[in-house]
Amino acid sequence: MKFTGALALASAVASTEAAETVLGAYMFHRHGDRTPKALAPTNLTAVGYEQVYTSGQYYRSRYLTGDSKIKGMNKDIVRLAQLAVTAPVDNVLQNSAQGFLQGFYPPYQQVQTLANGSNVQAPMDGYQLIPINTVDTGAGSEDNGWLQDASTCANAKTSSNAFFSSREYNDLLSKTTDFYKALVPVVNATFDEEDVTFKNAYVVYDLINVAEIHNSSIPSSDVLTDETLFQIRTLADAHEYGLAYNTSDNMRAISGMQLAGEVLKYMNTTIKSGQSGSSANKFGVQFGAYATFLSFFGLVDLPHANETFYGVPDYASSMVFELFTTADTSNGFPATDDLQVRFLFHNGTTSNASEPAVYPLFGGNDEAISWNNFSNNMKKFAVSTTEQWCTKCGNTTGKCAQYSPDGTDGSANASSNNGGSHMSATVGGVIGAFVTLAVVLGALATFMLLGGFRLAKKPRGARASPVSEVTGSKA
Repeated sequence: MKFTGALALASAVASTEAAETVLGAYMFHRHGDRTPKALAPTNLTAVGYEQVYTSGQYYRSRYLTGDSKIKGMNKDIVRLAQLAVTAPVDNVLQNSAQGFLQGFYPPYQQVQTLANGSNVQAPMDGYQLIPINTVDTGAGSEDNGWLQDASTCANAKTSSNAFFSSREYNDLLSKTTDFYKALVPVVNATFDEEDVTFKNAYVVYDLINVAEIHNSSIPSSDVLTDETLFQIRTLADAHEYGLAYNTSDNMRAISGMQLAGEVLKYMNTTIKSGQSGSSANKFGVQFGAYATFLSFFGLVDLPHANETFYGVPDYASSMVFELFTTADTSNGFPATDDLQVRFLFHNGTTSNASEPAVYPLFGGNDEAISWNNFSNNMKKFAVSTTEQWCTKCGNTTGKCAQYSPDGTDGSANASSNNGGSHMSATVGGVIGAFVTLAVVLGALATFMLLGGFRLAKKPRGARASPVSEVTGSKA
């Protein structure tokens, strides 16, 4: 994904107008550079650490010390009630969140004087301890080669799996056979020849991308011309968007629906806290994988604003929902009707030299919309409760057993990864309705997205696990 800034609406937002007051924000952030999925377990690299740390520094300058400072939020010493940080149980995502926080709230040395008169300084120059809470979505996502592997939502897997039966997918699978066959010498230390196809477009791209970044030499590197690298990435983008979102069957976008629910839930707490005179719940940060970005992009029709939203976001990309007002705040928190929301996105590491841009949501043209409008549109697809999730996913076992409509424990469906499907995913129009790959590829061909990657060999005898359709519990 590469953003050129060609749209007037996507203007860089170095600062907000003086009349605006930012009241809170919620951010979704991708992890930094990591080792390839094909060589799991994945790990955050030094490059990735630097990326998320730099991003944390930028958002510190924006929300804690700059012109867009969040009203009432502590600048130097973290107040935990004001900040909520979450990430799945995943090494890369948890470590990325930690790296971000080190830039957002850097060490602040404090000296405490004890009752006996002695002074105690905090270790590591005042390193600030900030807990990172876990979320259910995306656990182990960076070790999984297939987009829905980290999901336990039965209907989402069924929906995504329909992509593999679509005409667009099978056409590309057939038409790119020779293209991928030419890549076999580059990746055959990791993949068997029969697995180097469009079916595994993302994990093949991922391995080569990591190699381009980190390896000093690559087998048969003469094959990897700029044009070939571009096509590898473009095909991976189309493959992953097809798995993440479908216009007529958005069930596969469950991670985006959950994100929408989390955004609404947190921003509602920001509003309620403000209305009660509290300065709590100012800034929510969630780290997650690219699948959630793509699903959410589709749900809020961001490709309408910029066609490059069809592509997989680069490492350390971030999107932010800012809650702000132009009303007078000197006498307290503004009325709900005076609240507005602005959506910002940056592809790759955010810094003072490369800042996020504003994009309109829900197919509109306005850079900001009222809170009421934003909330009502998000509620159309947001999943905010366990019951909603279980019903939508068709899961009936485990935590979902109590919501099973027939009152059973769902044992008949137990083979479907934490629950089977009492409610079939709507896949009737999937084949033709997938945001046509020809359209996606045409849109992606307007930009160059070659984030370099380089290869590492897998130990002898170990082969990467290829992608497979969902049949029961395993993708």
